[in-house]
Amino acid sequence: MLVLHPFRFRDTCIRCGFVVRLYNFFNHVDMRKFHYFLFAAAMLMLSVSAQGQIGRRFPSERKVVKDPVTGVELVFLTSQQGVGNAKPYQTHNQWTCDGKWVIFTSSQRVQGEALLVNEETGDIVQVTEGGYNGMLNLSRKEMKLYISRPHYDKETRKQLDKYNKEVAALRKQMQASGQQAGQRQQLQTKTPRPVVGNEFVAIDLSAVLADSEAGKMKKMSEYETVLGVTPVEWGGGTLAALDGDEKIAFFSVGREYAASQAGDMVMEKTFGPRNMGAGPSGLAYMDLTNGECHYIRTIPFQVGHIQGNPWHAKEVVFCWETGGKAPTRVWAMNADGSNYRPVYKEASHDWVTHEAVITEDEIVIAVLGHRPISETQEASDNTGDPTNPGQELSWGYSGTREYATGIATVNLRTREFILEGQIPFGSGFWHVAGSVDGNWVAGDDFARNIYLVDRHTHELIHLSAGHKETASDHPHPTFKPDGTAIEIQSAMLQEDGKSRDICIIKMPQYLLDRYKK
Repeated sequence: MLVLHPFRFRDTCIRCGFVVRLYNFFNHVDMRKFHYFLFAAAMLMLSVSAQGQIGRRFPSERKVVKDPVTGVELVFLTSQQGVGNAKPYQTHNQWTCDGKWVIFTSSQRVQGEALLVNEETGDIVQVTEGGYNGMLNLSRKEMKLYISRPHYDKETRKQLDKYNKEVAALRKQMQASGQQAGQRQQLQTKTPRPVVGNEFVAIDLSAVLADSEAGKMKKMSEYETVLGVTPVEWGGGTLAALDGDEKIAFFSVGREYAASQAGDMVMEKTFGPRNMGAGPSGLAYMDLTNGECHYIRTIPFQVGHIQGNPWHAKEVVFCWETGGKAPTRVWAMNADGSNYRPVYKEASHDWVTHEAVITEDEIVIAVLGHRPISETQEASDNTGDPTNPGQELSWGYSGTREYATGIATVNLRTREFILEGQIPFGSGFWHVAGSVDGNWVAGDDFARNIYLVDRHTHELIHLSAGHKETASDHPHPTFKPDGTAIEIQSAMLQEDGKSRDICIIKMPQYLLDRYKK
């Protein structure tokens, strides 16, 4: 039974504001009716709270365990069953600039919002409200989070509300008519869905965390600054990445606008069995100091992951996305469109994937060795087994260990390629990362093991295991900026073997001491 003290509840009403008049009304009735009201209002407050407000706090789930295979210390910052936690992609910063908080999302805890978890205490705090699109971009210089979201003025908001009501009514009609699950039907509304730009927003995390701890949250607008809005006619426009100075933010534009700016550029066609990779794409940036948007250039292929270089202003790295092997995966250029170039010129037998900027002048890549030589002697139109992605014959002669494979670094200035190491079994490295000090690279394999490679000696070190091949996503290792830990996604503690937790792998002290100055 939920019991609330009348005077404490009155104070809560006053702070919350939304039930003050109801409280005043019931303040003149008998106490039995009043207690019924207390119970109902408490349920209402819990319901509102469940929707998720900025600054909302969750109890610590932090658990420290020993890796069952390697004995390395694992710090699970989340451990609740089945709430679907996820870290940002390894191309992006995961820690706040003070090194204390890790950003993540949790689809069943607070859907569509971002949260921070304290690495030492395990405290969890919601830091967005109303959702976001694009990538979560934590500043490396200030306690700020940069996000984007659709920008609606009063008229477009009314249009969206009207559109949503019509969609809801049509879906209700479809259900009433006995439409079978999975049957596709075009929802023809009288009101078109409004086309809008995206606003880029900076959130003051210091203020959010301080007010959350004090229990005195303000309105969301008190913590955020709208920096600008992308042009509607450019299409797309979700925030992709910050540049090194954090004065501009890169974003992609829609195909139609990119095509209109292409001139006589020849576009690439689809590549591989997934029929992806065709151009055009377009890249642009917003000047975060004044909100002005600048188009960089049209790209003749489908652009996938986009990242800035944290050490170089106005340098952007991006990939040719095909859903598998690309003719040349990794590209870079400056924010004015100059120095547009492939970072690593692949041979036809190379299968490169999952690039990440790791030092001032270097990226790390995975050169996959996941395909048996006997199955790829000749290219074929046969798409192979669709339940075993990456093995289709029509990817061509690539990704085998007849040639050099493994985790590699490439210099962004000289294009020097160094093969750092490879796992001598299985399918090899998949997602890769590197330490800022230049001493280590790390990667996961298809079985969710985590490995380190010493860049000076090329020693291969099995760092962690037991993260379950059945997990709904891959570990995606990312180094902490100070090099003392690696963050991954892990299903080790999950009973279903699929849901993910946020896990910190502590670098063993003997490895930290190896290159201590």
